[in-house]
Amino acid sequence: MKAKLATSCFIISTLLAPVAAYSADPDTDRTHPMTYVKDSAITVKVKAKLADEKMSSLAHIMVDTDSKGAVVLSGTVRTQEEADKAVSIARGTEGVTSVTNKLKIKKED
Repeated sequence: MKAKLATSCFIISTLLAPVAAYSADPDTDRTHPMTYVKDSAITVKVKAKLADEKMSSLAHIMVDTDSKGAVVLSGTVRTQEEADKAVSIARGTEGVTSVTNKLKIKKED
């Protein structure tokens, strides 16, 4: 009897595990998995373009893309010109709908 109960509990928990994992997904605003892939692709494109500029501070900018193609740039840069260049690069990337600039200019000591 105990073995039958233990086996039943094991089978039920195995069947319910995917349901629990799905309900614990913190990214519930995604309507389709391809949306996440598209957002990631935009982020990678922007990061690659920033890295291609060969300016060290541009490579340290964090890029985040939401489900509608809106990009948020954060981090620190050395000058306002570098911040403007990063925003320009992000705006010129395919798939980007808007750019929010949260870049800070690093004060020289």
